[in-house]
Amino acid sequence: MTLVPPATIFDRIVGIDYSGACTACESLPGLRVFVSDRLAPPVEVAPPAIAGRYWTRQALAQWLVEQLAGDVRTLVGIDHAFSFPLQYFEEHGLAPDWPAFLDDFQHHWPTDAPHTYVDFVREGVYGNGAARMGNSRWRRIVDQRARAKSVFHFDVPGQVAKSTHAGLPWLRFIRQQLGARVQFWPFDGWALSGRSVLAEVYPSLWSRTVPRDDAHTNDQHDAFAVAEWLRRAQIAGELAPLFDPELSAQERLIASIEGWILGLPAEGVEVKVSWSPRRPRHWRA
Repeated sequence: MTLVPPATIFDRIVGIDYSGACTACESLPGLRVFVSDRLAPPVEVAPPAIAGRYWTRQALAQWLVEQLAGDVRTLVGIDHAFSFPLQYFEEHGLAPDWPAFLDDFQHHWPTDAPHTYVDFVREGVYGNGAARMGNSRWRRIVDQRARAKSVFHFDVPGQVAKSTHAGLPWLRFIRQQLGARVQFWPFDGWALSGRSVLAEVYPSLWSRTVPRDDAHTNDQHDAFAVAEWLRRAQIAGELAPLFDPELSAQERLIASIEGWILGLPAEGVEVKVSWSPRRPRHWRA
């Protein structure tokens, strides 16, 4: 039997498929949340009634603060980038400091403000996005390794740019509300410290290996796949290595600024897991 170090045991795992559409207060069918405990398969979390039929980004951030403020140790996987390529920091003369980056970004891209679309900032209607633009040719080390699109590559199928530009201010909000109660990985350190953890995930790594409920949309399946794959990894005692990726010293230093995708395997390694799926139940917050 594999012994799992206590620091890598989570009592709750949350998978989130994010959306950068519309504004922070609008109900979004593409924003989905699934939750599992250590043993039971993930179930979908319905938004609070005030949010409407679907989650809003604001309601989700507030819900995460409420959940993570408690004593249930939680791993949260969110499907958008947590930071930008090193070229962005160099181009705009920013210190390699992630909390300061979040403050600077939200000041120029206030996409958490009411009635503010990401495209409104891009077009100069709100904020000052022109002073903090990126280049679609810039990619983080992790994007290159995952063969993922740039966080600045807007208006293309499968873009992560819009969800990232919409989500970063809400990471700042969560950090401001919870402080040291949570660990933003890997910015607060690569090694787990026993706190709840928020990490960037890439559902495409796992969604094809997870049996699909025919009633689920693509967004629902991606959120379910994140929570279920991480749950299975924990049961198998294989979660800890995900937080210690195979990187050179230089890559690790850069990734501590740019961020990393949790669970990204070494090149050429196929991610597999054994399954005994059950149909998920609906769960309301």
